[in-house]
Amino acid sequence: MENSRIPTADLSPFLRKEDEDEDGRKKASEIIGKACLEYGFFQVVNHGVPVELMKKALLVSKEFFGYPLERKLEASPLPGAPLPAGYGRQPEQSPDKNEFLMMFPPDSTFNVFPTNPQSFSEVVKELFSYFVKTASIVESIINDCLGLPPNFLTEYNNDRKWDLMSAFRYPPATELENVGLREHKDVNCITFVFQDEVGGLELKRDGRWVPITPDPTTLVVNVGDVIQVLSNDRCRSASHRVVRQACKERHSYAFFYNIGGDKWVEPLAEFTREIKEPPKYRGFIYKDYLQLRMRNKTHPPSKPQDVINITYYSTST
Repeated sequence: MENSRIPTADLSPFLRKEDEDEDGRKKASEIIGKACLEYGFFQVVNHGVPVELMKKALLVSKEFFGYPLERKLEASPLPGAPLPAGYGRQPEQSPDKNEFLMMFPPDSTFNVFPTNPQSFSEVVKELFSYFVKTASIVESIINDCLGLPPNFLTEYNNDRKWDLMSAFRYPPATELENVGLREHKDVNCITFVFQDEVGGLELKRDGRWVPITPDPTTLVVNVGDVIQVLSNDRCRSASHRVVRQACKERHSYAFFYNIGGDKWVEPLAEFTREIKEPPKYRGFIYKDYLQLRMRNKTHPPSKPQDVINITYYSTST
């Protein structure tokens, strides 16, 4: 197993006035652009999300997951939601044994914020506002790295109601099982992750698993399937997993920067027709693919080859 740092970009030049640090912006863009094209993941520092707020979020998450099951179930999903936001657990037949709490943006009609601990909803609502700002910066950088028209991705991805934040709790590894979250790629545009000191997040780079050393000041970022399809494979959707540690439970958060559920997704003309390359994917409605991927979790296939991923829409199959 390889153990090395993944590409790290400093976002501070993008949080200052535009004309203050053009060299810093250029350097960060080069790092992110190269990482997206080659691996699909990177880290960001000086990202605008307060470190103390991230620490507080992990503390309230640990308190929530420490409650008895019946108390956690008070935050169960509401009927009618496009995704099962609220408290949930992986099915017993699944190799993934984590608990999770999925939350929509604060103004969503489908939100289920726990009433206890009392500060939980306040912390998560504040986190949402910061993550949306950071995600829009990274999205703009990727837009420019792909050579798309200015603000193209911003205008395409203009519906924040489908963003999602999840808190996770992974139990300690056992002698027979150390999988926390099996290898997968994310369905969305961009994902941001921060984890506690236990670690366990691993990303695949050049066919090898790279353990991500926990750092309370950084966010791990990975590109999802939507960006891969839009770019016709110019950007890579990143494979990753979580490995559980012996005698230690793990806590983390993920912010999923989504597109609207009714949005049509297909390879853009800039990467197909305009350069005379065939599209590598059939077009699809985002929420249809999202539901297929959710079924992987709610009804895990008995055979690994039956797991639905973006190759379901491949034109070569």
